[in-house]
Amino acid sequence: MPMPRGSATSLFLVLVSLEAACAPPRSNAPRSAPTASPSATSTDAKAARLAWMEGRWGGSIDGTDMEEQWTSPAGGALIGMHKDVKGGRMTSFEFMRIDTAPKEGLVYFASPRSAPVTPFVLLELGDKRVVFENKDHDFPQRILYWLDAAGALHARVEGTLKGSAESEEWTWTKR
Repeated sequence: MPMPRGSATSLFLVLVSLEAACAPPRSNAPRSAPTASPSATSTDAKAARLAWMEGRWGGSIDGTDMEEQWTSPAGGALIGMHKDVKGGRMTSFEFMRIDTAPKEGLVYFASPRSAPVTPFVLLELGDKRVVFENKDHDFPQRILYWLDAAGALHARVEGTLKGSAESEEWTWTKR
């Protein structure tokens, strides 16, 4: 049944008044864009300093062809993946991420062969060199990346294994 004309207008005015009464108070202060916390900004800036890692890298050692790829540091993080191929078959792979952890800051998260993630905390950050460390990990305890003067990307893992100092190193060129 249709409402009488005056009743609809009255109902409308009541609803508008009710909406105004229930709405949160408005501030006359100018709106500003949200800002990131100082630690987030600092960590994003550190991640941005790793832009030299970005790209598709490759090389070969003893018949094993290696590929390593890193995304840009946009958003304060890099995502990486590594694959080894020998005799036409994939023999190893790893997923990596360099990202922010709430307490530790910039962290390298390694997941070889989809194993649970192992964190390595930023230890050193230079212009074209970075070192991450996890003293509690079995092996490696340190992961290093650096870019040499010729533009080759180097990766090195090092630490103690069964009481002896051990290391492995790889060198890749941009593809």
